Amino acid sequence: MKRLLVVLALLALAGCSSGKDAVVQGSSFSFVSPGGKVDITYDGAQRQTAPVLAGEDLMTEGKQLSLADFPGKVIVLNLWGQWCGPCRTEVPELESLAKQAPEVQVVGIDVRDPARQVAQDFVRDRQLTYPSIYDPDGRVLLKLSGYPRNIIPSTIVLDKQHRVAAVFLRQVLAQDLLPVTKRLVAEP
Repeated sequence: MKRLLVVLALLALAGCSSGKDAVVQGSSFSFVSPGGKVDITYDGAQRQTAPVLAGEDLMTEGKQLSLADFPGKVIVLNLWGQWCGPCRTEVPELESLAKQAPEVQVVGIDVRDPARQVAQDFVRDRQLTYPSIYDPDGRVLLKLSGYPRNIIPSTIVLDKQHRVAAVFLRQVLAQDLLPVTKRLVAEP
């Protein structure tokens, strides 16, 4: 009987993982990393709409910040924390991207930073001009179904319709993002 239950469980799991795409088919984004890839791109019908991500603006208490505030813009969404060593190296690259590609909106999600003032000091010290959602408890991040919350930094690139076009599960450079964002900006 135990063996039958194990076989049935394995068959059910196999049925849930049909296909090799990184996005589960459906109308909303659900993350899967095919073959453990750290750079994932989506084209055409593979792109799924990202959930509306919104939360309190890191720098202005009481002010809400939402991806919906940037309709029709390509968005580079970066998950970071001031406690994260690679994030300290990456944020100047994202600021460089923001300056080199003003038609692209960089937005951060500051995760697992319980001391808001420390995160604000981090932003001021590095003279970052792009906004960030303050998400100390990860509630905003939970809206990204299946997204690996332990991979910080990571970056999600959304096209003009705010569909997921690329995911980088690693530290990025401006030169990694520029070709992707330029291609997306050029799309009709």
